[in-house]
Amino acid sequence: MSTDPSSDLRLDQAGASDEQLQRVHAILLREKPEPTEGLSPLPLMLLGLMSALILFSAIYLGRYSGGFDPMVYDERILPGMLEGGAAPAVQDPKMLGKRVFANCIACHQPTGLGLPGAYPPLAGSEWAIGPDERIIRILLDGLSGPITVKNTQFNNSMPAFGTQLRDEQLANVLTYVRSEWGNSAPAVTADRVKQIRAAVTGRTGPWSPEELLKIP
Repeated sequence: MSTDPSSDLRLDQAGASDEQLQRVHAILLREKPEPTEGLSPLPLMLLGLMSALILFSAIYLGRYSGGFDPMVYDERILPGMLEGGAAPAVQDPKMLGKRVFANCIACHQPTGLGLPGAYPPLAGSEWAIGPDERIIRILLDGLSGPITVKNTQFNNSMPAFGTQLRDEQLANVLTYVRSEWGNSAPAVTADRVKQIRAAVTGRTGPWSPEELLKIP
């Protein structure tokens, strides 16, 4: 009988004896690593890299996140100011308001024309250029329900920005809206927004157009 193990591997299974099959299995087992139970340990280098990334991320967020405060963003910061440059003595509220209006572009569009059938226009809107108390309340607490703008009805909700924007930011963006795209209405001051905010303290839901139209 041949002692070459490879010859045993070529034996036909039907004609092989138990002893020959055991010898073939022993050869195959020697070529494979011994199986182990459980999970393989994580390589130390990979573990160290992951730990370093987590530590770096925690330090970065702790230093630059501003506590995740939504009020951290300040549109008054101009390029160069953080590097020690001097801030302008007077900044145009309309220019500052245009920056805040970036939050409104998706619905009302850069042109102020809105989206037909979905979001109303601000250009020529009787709501935008009407009594400032109405539009201030809309920005503070939101708006819900059918509303007619320029003889066209819309029925979409507007979110509240009272908790996200400061009085000055709200005043600036309203000043921009009321003087852009051919609109011509008086500017809105931060003191006026502060006054209306104090008057509606405790409001928990959006305004309806019917409620606002009662305001002279």
